[in-house]
This record gives sequence, C-alpha cells and structure tokens, in this order.
Amino acid sequence: MFAVIMAGGQGTRFWPRSRRSKPKQLLEIVGKRTMIKKTIDRLSPLISEESIYAVINMLHLEETKEQTGLPEENIIVEPVGRNTAPCVGLAALHIERKDPEGIMIVLPADHHIEAEESFLETVLAAKEVASKDGYLVTLGIRPKSPSIGFGYIEKGELLGQVGSKEFFKVERFTEKPDMETARRFLSQGGFFWNSGMFIWKVSTILEEIRTHLPSLHSGLMEVREVIGTDQEREMVSRVYSNIEGVSIDYGIMEKSDIAVVIPSDFGWNDVGTWASLDEVQSRDEHGNVLKGKCLAVETRDTVVEGRDKLIVALGLERMIIVDTEDAILIADKDSSQDVKKIVKMLEEEGLDEYL
Repeated sequence: MFAVIMAGGQGTRFWPRSRRSKPKQLLEIVGKRTMIKKTIDRLSPLISEESIYAVINMLHLEETKEQTGLPEENIIVEPVGRNTAPCVGLAALHIERKDPEGIMIVLPADHHIEAEESFLETVLAAKEVASKDGYLVTLGIRPKSPSIGFGYIEKGELLGQVGSKEFFKVERFTEKPDMETARRFLSQGGFFWNSGMFIWKVSTILEEIRTHLPSLHSGLMEVREVIGTDQEREMVSRVYSNIEGVSIDYGIMEKSDIAVVIPSDFGWNDVGTWASLDEVQSRDEHGNVLKGKCLAVETRDTVVEGRDKLIVALGLERMIIVDTEDAILIADKDSSQDVKKIVKMLEEEGLDEYL
C-alpha cells in the first residue's frame, strides 16, 4: 500500500500565518506538529515512509524535506499547480514503477483526524474494496450540521460490506451548496461531506484518467517514458504547461461508474478556516480559543492567535484576531471563509511583502 499526500495548496484562508513560503500544511495549526507531519505520522502504522509520497510546490521543497524526513525521491515537485487530477496522475506514475497493481491512498496534507484508529480501520476496509472489487473508493464524512463549506456525496445502492464498513455506489457529487440545500441534504439523509480522501489501485486510476481525461493521460504517458531520469523534470514542466487544471473530483469521480463511498466518522475536520479551530482546539469556559499572550474579558466564542505582545479582547463575540510579525487580522467569525479575498486583494495591490 502506498500513500500520496497532496501538499501543494496555499492555505489562503489561514492568512496572515499562512504565506506563499510557508502554507498551512507546513504550520503547527493544531498541536505541536505541523499538519503534514501529523498526516505522515497518522499513516505510519500501515505504511512505511518509503511508500509515502508528497506532491508539493517547488517553493516548499527544502522545508518539506526537513519536516517530513521522506526520501528525496518520494517528494514530487509540480512546476505549477494544476489542481488535483494532474497531481494524482503524476504520483500514480511514480508508484507504478514500484508496483503497477499497488493500492494508493490519496489525501490532503492539512486535515485533522481525532480518532486515528477508526481512520486506519476505514482505510484498511477501503483497501480491500479497491483491491478486490476494483472500485474507486472515497470516504464520506457523516455530517454533524448543515455546512456550505464542503461538497457533498449522495449514496446510492448498497454494494457490500467489509467488516463493519458498508460501501455504496456514488449516486452523485454536489459542489458546495447554499444553506437551504445543505439543510435539505441533512433532513433527507444519505448525504455525506466530501473528505477529499480516496483509495484505489494505481492501474485503475490511470485507466480512468485515460477514459475521462484523455488529454491529461496523453501527457502523463510522455512523462512515464522519462520517470526517474534526468529528463523527468523538464518533461513534467512541458506537460504541465499544456494541460488544463482540473480536480480529481470533477474530472474523474463525478464521471466514473465505479465510484463508491464508505460512510465514515472518525473525527475529521478539514481545518479550513480560523473559525474551524473551535472544533479542534481546547476552549475556555466562554468558548474562546486563546493562543499566545492574551486575555479575554467579557468575550465569547472568539479566536485569538497571539505572539509576544499582549492581546486583550474586551467585550467581543464571534471574532477572530491573529497577530503576526508584520500583519494583524481582525475579522468576524462568519467571514472566515472570505479571508482568501484578502490574499487576492493584496496580490492586486502589489503588496507581495505580506504574501
């Protein structure tokens, strides 16, 4: 079994801590280990480091090597971000050289999982489904509340069971809905949050790419000819300059007739915004998440991320305060999804020193 950790994202909704040179996956957001290190450690009972690959941006090569301890040949550098389908395809080629029929689990580098044993049990069940039945397996998270921050997966007919884990045909994927639709999904039942985690055979995903993304497959076949040679990096750059960016969800999973979902509940959180720290960090008796040198007076449901200077929050409710060396973010919690708009504005204004 092999793992592919997608670590090319920018984590823009965690600005001002997340920057181009050090995005969310390379930060200690939850606990004292970085997100990517926690992801690798979580897999260690099942998968050795020699069988774990990370797909990254060139800017983060040295930091990723230092943090992960992965063999250098297992750190795959993308010349430019082209979304997750090319990322998965490129990683599949590297794994194919070791084992053409190997099973690969694909997962983001920056998610939090509370119940790690339950997660590993689910992965093992998914491995059996992918290996024995040849399905593309995705893990669907049982929703705790209506959310507009996630895509949804609707389950279809029950196809089988491995141990206590049932797997269902994927009826459809739905992009992030509005709140009314999200509430309807919950009341209707049979819908799960799309975790962005997948398990499949290397040969199966490459065949599905050939079927549904023939242009990408053609480029990957050119790369396959030079994998492991001095020509690889140049060929990957050329192919990436000519392919369209597309997600694995839209490009493959939504079109495939062999996609299945395993309903899962192992304390998953994508830690997508500052507001999500409520769910993964300890809170005081007033619901505040406080880090650094800070005091909260008559303040409720507020996130304060401090550094060396004292931050005093007085009479606040549902706010976010983040202090870094050169920037301070002050935001309403309900606007946390929109922090990425600040990053776009800084880009437009040419304020690269804050990026």
